[in-house]
Amino acid sequence: MCFVVTKSFLLTCCLPIFLMGMRYYFSRKVILHYLDCALHTDMSDIEQYYMKPPGSCFWVAVLDGNVVGIVAARGNEEDNTVELLRMSVDSNYRGKGIAKALGRKVLEFAMLNNYSSVVLGTTAVKMAAHKLYESLGFKHVGVVEHYALPGMTRSLLERMFFQLRYHRYRLQLREE
Repeated sequence: MCFVVTKSFLLTCCLPIFLMGMRYYFSRKVILHYLDCALHTDMSDIEQYYMKPPGSCFWVAVLDGNVVGIVAARGNEEDNTVELLRMSVDSNYRGKGIAKALGRKVLEFAMLNNYSSVVLGTTAVKMAAHKLYESLGFKHVGVVEHYALPGMTRSLLERMFFQLRYHRYRLQLREE
């Protein structure tokens, strides 16, 4: 269609490269800004955000002296839920059951503290993450289209080249 409109073979060949470049640029910009926000909020003071508040905790998976994974839990007394947050496993150690062990740690924590359910949200595009949550017993409860990460500007170009879906999961531990 580009060739029909412009009659330029060069422009027709360059357009997909330009569009992929724009997608890469905006994806990288958004993700780096999100990481910067995380490193200057809760991840800058894990003790304050996850260790001191009642009903919250943070775990680190260590293998051969190296940190290979993390996960956090934050309780919400209003609805008696605990939120699973910040689950991450070093890419070199994925597929070894570390994420499942971290997830189980949060579930154990929730049961010991008498929470009625565990909730989480993820923007993960890899199906392995979704399968992990389902293998732990979580049920997919909804999707938010065009989700904005903290730090996103939601500019027209950003919306054109970078869109996220936010998946919500819930695991009911007991009835309230």
